[in-house]
Amino acid sequence: MNNNQIEIDLNQLRDPSGIFELIEVVGNGTYGQGRHTKTGQLAAIKVMDVTQDEEEEIKLEVNVLKKYSNHRNIAMYYGAFINKSFPGRNEHDQLWLVMEYCGAGSITDLVKSTKGNSLKEEWISFISKEILNGLNHLHLNKIIHRDIKGQNVLLTENAEVKLVDFGVSAQLDRTIGRRNTFIGTPYWMAPEVIACDENPQATYDNRSDIWSLGITAIEMAEGQPPLCEMHPMRALFLIPRNVAPRLKSKWSKKFHNFVESCLIKDYLIRPNCEQLLKHSFIRDCQEKQIKILIGKMLTNVVVLQPFQ
Repeated sequence: MNNNQIEIDLNQLRDPSGIFELIEVVGNGTYGQGRHTKTGQLAAIKVMDVTQDEEEEIKLEVNVLKKYSNHRNIAMYYGAFINKSFPGRNEHDQLWLVMEYCGAGSITDLVKSTKGNSLKEEWISFISKEILNGLNHLHLNKIIHRDIKGQNVLLTENAEVKLVDFGVSAQLDRTIGRRNTFIGTPYWMAPEVIACDENPQATYDNRSDIWSLGITAIEMAEGQPPLCEMHPMRALFLIPRNVAPRLKSKWSKKFHNFVESCLIKDYLIRPNCEQLLKHSFIRDCQEKQIKILIGKMLTNVVVLQPFQ
């Protein structure tokens, strides 16, 4: 994102004291549970140390959420606060990024809590459709998420699907529409993104998110992404060189075709969100029925730590 598009001034943010309280948080740069002091409404709070190295990344995430979270498939932005450092408390100022609480955890949590670490095909269809809707909203606004994976797709207790974690998202240049920055999580990373590390002339566009969705679909079906047993650096070497991953044989023809469409290695002929929303695997999704079934399951299962 260009500097002139980063509108947030961290020095102008309020202290969260008396507005939100943090109930629980795990580590740094992760989601904790918080509460609005006056109303008691639950919220997710992402706590991040504000270091000089990460300040622009933090500004980017706040700006993307502030501008583009007005969509049902993106966790709603409530506000950003600065918890000032002083001796005996924290070494750095801490940014509290406050957003909608998604109490049923991540898609990764859901997969791990399911027998056989595998979701039903109809559930994968529904979740993929919701991810595509969220991505389409971002892409229409020239934003690439750049880190789509099961851990960054959260569920509310009503089985609403929400995208989170915009710390590595990118604003596309509005004329060229392509990036050449090497960012993402290795196993879900598109080959054209990896190519940017090897070739400064290489570029990619928002269809890198489509590849990551295809890998996430495999994660939902098989419990983990391809190559996950390998060291991340080895995976980065193999992804551009191997044939595209495929589902194992037990799934339907249209699910196989959907994954194959997402994982076309040449991003210039890979379909975009609007095209994939018309794919039979997505189009034939019995949305209301599946949402009810997932909601019932969520009320009966203690999902692993939300926002872990």
